[in-house]
Amino acid sequence: MRHEIEVSISCSECVRRDTPDCEGCLVSFVMGGPPNALELTANEAAVVELLTREQMIPRLRFQPVIAEG
Repeated sequence: MRHEIEVSISCSECVRRDTPDCEGCLVSFVMGGPPNALELTANEAAVVELLTREQMIPRLRFQPVIAEG
């Protein structure tokens, strides 16, 4: 049995949202600007990883907000 893994990125939870890093992020590149979220299947994530590794598209700059407590 094969299980699909989905990658889900919530830009609203990223410390780099609305910074210059956001403009150079993979998510902004794919979506044409800072969206609320981006979801990828495992196959799509593998393609993105390959294109990023070959420097054909920007890398993911997502960095989650760490809750204090």
